[in-house]
Amino acid sequence: MHGVKEAFLILSEHFDACILSTVPWNNPSAWSDKLCWVKEHLGAPVYKRLILSHHKELTRGDCLIDDNTKNGASVFQGMHIHFGHGAFKDWPLVVEYFRKNEKSEDHI
Repeated sequence: MHGVKEAFLILSEHFDACILSTVPWNNPSAWSDKLCWVKEHLGAPVYKRLILSHHKELTRGDCLIDDNTKNGASVFQGMHIHFGHGAFKDWPLVVEYFRKNEKSEDHI
């Protein structure tokens, strides 16, 4: 997605941001491929923030930014930002939202 790398790096400077993603079960190399992509495009420290799960609702956090409502995203316990919809049509709008609403807590 256009702008995702820049947005993640900006958000991770201000919040305890992680990458929560799913991969297809019938493609075992997809798991390692996703890890390699994160290392290559976001850098070595970020790959330790990668969480792969088909049950996003089991992950704790204040906010989930996801372009989908599947795999538990729709019942995530924190705020679910449905990326690509409404006020969150692109990454600059998401970053702007968090900059405006930044709390004293350093996590999302």
